[in-house]
Amino acid sequence: MAAAAHDAAQGRARLLAAEEVTPEALLAASGYLFACPENLGAMSGAMKEMFDRCYYPLLGQVEGRPYATMIAAGSDGHGAQAQLDRIVTGWRLKRVANPLLVNLAAQTPEAILAPKQVPAERLEECAMLGAALAEGIALGVF
Repeated sequence: MAAAAHDAAQGRARLLAAEEVTPEALLAASGYLFACPENLGAMSGAMKEMFDRCYYPLLGQVEGRPYATMIAAGSDGHGAQAQLDRIVTGWRLKRVANPLLVNLAAQTPEAILAPKQVPAERLEECAMLGAALAEGIALGVF
């Protein structure tokens, strides 16, 4: 999902895994597309750890910047989405697109542990979100 969004941004975005993100990288960005899986009704541990490391160093420095979210979930994704939105509220970021929640319907232990395949039409939605965010930032719309 993140790769589809990144590719569609056509060189106007940087793709970083949560563990690679630093406060400096976030400060250098004009906007954000946060993408993560929902694990046990919350955002992934890696994403939470990224916010733990970066939250306080960026307080008061990123207000008003645009953001959007993509959540891959086994059921609904709303828990991870709510958690992420609560965190970035403190940064006073500006949501510029509706959350993109991709339900992969993994409900059994076997399905949860199996590799996931995001349907092509959902990957297209990810690409469209990445392209729209990059274009909106480039044009100064956000």
